[in-house]
Amino acid sequence: MLTNSLKIIRRFTVLNCIGIDVSKATINVHIPKSNQDLVLDNNLKSFKSLFSKLKKIYKKEIENIIFIFEPTGSYSEALRKYCAEKQIKCFIINPKQFSNYAKALGVEIKNDVEDARVLSQALPLAKDGQVKVPVFNEDVEHIKELMSYYKFNKKQTTQQKNHLESLTSKDGDKFSIKELKKSIEESIKKEHKIIEQVQTLIDSTDEYKVAYANITSIKGVGQIAGIALLHLFLKYPEANQRQITSLVGLNPIYRQSGTSVQSGYRIAKTGAGLYRGVLFMATLSAIQYDKNFKAVYNRLKLKGKHSTSAQIAVMRKIILTAHSLYKNNKEYDENFNSQEDSKMQ
Repeated sequence: MLTNSLKIIRRFTVLNCIGIDVSKATINVHIPKSNQDLVLDNNLKSFKSLFSKLKKIYKKEIENIIFIFEPTGSYSEALRKYCAEKQIKCFIINPKQFSNYAKALGVEIKNDVEDARVLSQALPLAKDGQVKVPVFNEDVEHIKELMSYYKFNKKQTTQQKNHLESLTSKDGDKFSIKELKKSIEESIKKEHKIIEQVQTLIDSTDEYKVAYANITSIKGVGQIAGIALLHLFLKYPEANQRQITSLVGLNPIYRQSGTSVQSGYRIAKTGAGLYRGVLFMATLSAIQYDKNFKAVYNRLKLKGKHSTSAQIAVMRKIILTAHSLYKNNKEYDENFNSQEDSKMQ
């Protein structure tokens, strides 16, 4: 009798799960209750149309529906924002987890329609707290977009500088060299403007301004690194320290396959590369000017660690220290950290 009741509850829950496969221009939707497969444009108008249709199908049960979809970068942001506004519960599933789940179900056909159907069945994979109304912070999104633009522009500037160096070294075309110099100058000005926009946004809110000041009180953490860390902590307000290092991709993983392949520990690099990129220079600076981070680096080097491994360890310590300052609303105290390190030794 208990088993039958559980089956009824399970079936009722599954019927409320809307599988959504998000791509660049469209979304594929599977509605289990009416067994419908839809293809809609990936925009606000289509989301409103879908929600109206679901209201007619689910009626009073509309509050119990769950959208299940994978995070697909900027393409899923509009859907996440809409769900936050309409208070729609979501299970935003890890893509690798979903891929393994599809294989476990024996799904051999890989297309958007089938993906939406499988997503509608993926609720059993959700852990406690993973089914919830998503949080959408406009300020966080603005910072993210500006920093992504900054990264894109920075990459272009580097490419232009490399090309200019190549042309100059062989006394190349004068016109190309002249134009490249102009373009590089404009790109650098644009980078400064982007950062000014972000800084203005931070300074306009007391909470952000204080948090940013606390983070940048760490020696070596300058403006760009401070912005990146503030964005990270604002975007994932409930993350613990272990989760924070994972989000940056600095969590260690051990690779072993049978008895033949053993590459030892390395960082996962699964998080956003933006954070690791801007924190590298901050790490080198902190090693040079802060006695705590310098001590960590030297201690690891004495143990025979490679310079890169020691730098990654310092980078991880900087992130965790900044996260602690952010959480506790405190400025960095170099002497306090030295005392704490002494107690641990």
